[in-house]
Amino acid sequence: MAATFTLRVLTDFASAHTLRGYPGQCANLHGHNWKVEVEVEAAALDEIGMAVDFKVVKNLAREIAGRLDHQYLNDLEPFTRINPTAENIAQWFFREMAREINQPGLRVSALTLWETERACVRYAEPPEDAAA
Repeated sequence: MAATFTLRVLTDFASAHTLRGYPGQCANLHGHNWKVEVEVEAAALDEIGMAVDFKVVKNLAREIAGRLDHQYLNDLEPFTRINPTAENIAQWFFREMAREINQPGLRVSALTLWETERACVRYAEPPEDAAA
């Protein structure tokens, strides 16, 4: 297995949601101060010794979080169609990051979404070449 570098950045956002079909209080309108941890994996360093500039990853994570910040998630695509569960939000955020970051030798490897200080979900997809 080849050596890799894993960079992590944190961002956050506040939003509200309701969980459709949930048999409990989370079916009611409620909110969270979400924390997002993005992991980016690189196979090599550039000519100045960086895998990717932290600023690039942080700015993108902040931009995506900004789309959700102070919003009612159920009103936003794709959460008008799918439940805005922590799992679905993590997957959506991961894929939004990957669309911009992923390139040969650099990819979003995982995303952890913290709903509370004590509850989170980690989402990852296998590398493209691992699916073959």
